[in-house]
Order: sequence, then C-alpha cells, then structure tokens
Amino acid sequence: MLDLSQHIERRITDAEILLIGCSAGGFSLVFDMVTYLPGGFPLPVIVVMHRGKNYRSSVEALLQQKSQVRVKLAEDKEQIRRNTVYFAPANYHVLAEPEKMLSLDASEPEHYCRPSIDVTFKSVADVYGSHVIAVLLSGANADGAGGLCYIAGKNGLSVIQNPEVAEVRIMPQAALDRCNPDLILDNEALFELLDKIAILHNIKL
Repeated sequence: MLDLSQHIERRITDAEILLIGCSAGGFSLVFDMVTYLPGGFPLPVIVVMHRGKNYRSSVEALLQQKSQVRVKLAEDKEQIRRNTVYFAPANYHVLAEPEKMLSLDASEPEHYCRPSIDVTFKSVADVYGSHVIAVLLSGANADGAGGLCYIAGKNGLSVIQNPEVAEVRIMPQAALDRCNPDLILDNEALFELLDKIAILHNIKL
C-alpha cells in the first residue's frame, strides 16, 4: 500500500472531489483506473480527456458495464454526486458551479483543446478550494499543468504520473516544471492512491 505522510492522508480525508486529466498515451490508464474504483467510491470523479470536436464514442457505456461505480458523460446543470465518474463531452469545457453542479461551456479552446483540463481544474478549485485531489496523466501538450498548479496554490492535493513512466511525458513534465506536485506516482501507485482514498473515507475494499 502507498506509504503517505499523515499530512497527505489528512488532506485525502478532507477531499470532496477527484479530478483526472489526460491526453495522448493516457486513455488506457484512465479507463483502467475507472474500472478499478470500488463500489460506493466516496468522491465524485471528473475525467477530462482531449477529444476532437466531432468525437463520438460509446466508451462511457462500455466502462459502465465493467465498473462498480456510475459512469456517464457530464451534462449541463447536473448535480455532482459521489460514486459517479463524469467524462467531459467532446467540444465542451466542464465547469463547476457554486451549488456543486456541473455546467458545460462552449467558450474558446485553451491550449487548442475543448474540453480543456486547465479550465475544469481551475473551475473546480474555485468551488471546492482545498478539498480537491487532482491527478494529471500522460499527454502531448501542457494543458493541465496550469490547472494542477492552481489547485496546489489553493492547498488541494496535486498528483502527477511520473513522467519517466508516462507514455507521453509532456503533460506531467510541464506540471513538474511549473510547480512542486505533492505526489509523483508510478502507475501501480496511482491505483494504490485510489485504494487509499476509499480506505480513508471508510469504504471497505
């Protein structure tokens, strides 16, 4: 099991939402992480992957069949609920509203991306403050680095996949170059982090 300091464990215990961002090279890993989540997972999860504007996929339905948690595309004005994984849809940014609801936004792309990881990470941090865990995985541009560091600046827990093991290291390396993430984890440790979140929120594995 992942060996964490008491300070990090307290921040995990205080967390109210989990964010995951990825691009090229990270899709298979994030799918495995979603299907690994135990039933009753104590936090809502928002996943932002770079998708083309006309991208259509049944991946959410396929993941739902294999998962113990609810998996779906994020919808506008939808309440954010625990034990649910929300995937950002193609051609929309996903935002959090003060009432702990999702909203979809069609404003300009950031880093040539819509959905943008930065946009979601910053929006959620503005609503949830320090009660955020954000994980940045493999990707081919710097989207997500600014958002992760923004979350770190609000005392949320910032986590990156070790660039040395990322299929495409640019995204996690950009975050590492920009700030000092709380955790730099190899792939196996990312799954152990999910276990730790569940255990510290009293979910039996």
